[in-house]
Amino acid sequence: MNATILLNNEKHYPVLLDEILSIISPQNGGTFIDCTLGQGGYSNAILTFNETNVIAIDRDPDIKIIAQKIKSQNKNRFSFFNKKFSEIDKIQTNNFDVKAVIFDLGYSYNQIKDPKKGLSFESKGKLNMKLGLNSFSADEVINKLDQKDLELIFKYFGEEKDSKVISKKIVEHRLRSNLDTEKLVNIINSVKKKRGRTHNATKIFQAIRIFVNKEISELVYGLINSTRILDIDGIILAVSFHSLEDRIIKYFLKSLSEDKKISRYFPEEENHNKMFELVSKKPIFPSQKEISINKPSRSAKLRYAIKKKNVINFEKDILKKFSKLLEIENLSSKLWKILLLLFA
Repeated sequence: MNATILLNNEKHYPVLLDEILSIISPQNGGTFIDCTLGQGGYSNAILTFNETNVIAIDRDPDIKIIAQKIKSQNKNRFSFFNKKFSEIDKIQTNNFDVKAVIFDLGYSYNQIKDPKKGLSFESKGKLNMKLGLNSFSADEVINKLDQKDLELIFKYFGEEKDSKVISKKIVEHRLRSNLDTEKLVNIINSVKKKRGRTHNATKIFQAIRIFVNKEISELVYGLINSTRILDIDGIILAVSFHSLEDRIIKYFLKSLSEDKKISRYFPEEENHNKMFELVSKKPIFPSQKEISINKPSRSAKLRYAIKKKNVINFEKDILKKFSKLLEIENLSSKLWKILLLLFA
């Protein structure tokens, strides 16, 4: 996932780039991890400073071409891993001290418009939405999971108020034939009245994409594992584009930046194992100037915190807090069983 928005074949715009550079101070050197290489906007900007090294990750195999170009220009200062960023703790950092980890949770224009990926409700033909290193596609989700499962996915991952009616109509229509992108959009339009500028299918497609790419567990474990490898005084930064992922980031950073009461009976006793220093509780938004150049950036939010201490078992809180979402995502194991029976 990458928030770089490609407006044409010549130029791309990494969202909130100036703000990120001012926070991580690459002019002072150091090793930085770009968790979503995408079009290479953040990595290229960091590498313009001497004494910097970039380790980049991206699950999309199409990004390898961009990675090879950056590698050819930066020799031993750049390395790339075609992995999910939840596996950040498994990559080789070459014993460098990691100064900052950057998460960018949007999609490039190229990804959205790629007909093979089928991320857009304007796509034609078979449903897909796989970004790379996937176990199943949107086609299998929509045509195989039962009504209740679809309703949960739409309700929690898309925050879609018509999730029950839409899931019911999907199951009814697919009895006649498998649903493709156009048929799914038509079903959604038959349920929802057009309101405002947002397309009726936006929330449903968001929900399916999140489920297909396991974006909840990717983000949760990406945050957990990047925190583990981050050095003291290292910075974790995340740019989000919708409320669900921002809620997870906000809670994670805020929770690990607070003094927590050990007991309500002894309110004066506090747990001083604060892992992060949260510089601001409020997110950073793109400037009006950036939005005027790159309109999709208007929904971006940047949050960051500075690691101050290593704490054991810090991950328990966030796993408990978002256990319901992780449980819904695990419906994928049910889908796997269905597919195994079909191909047995």
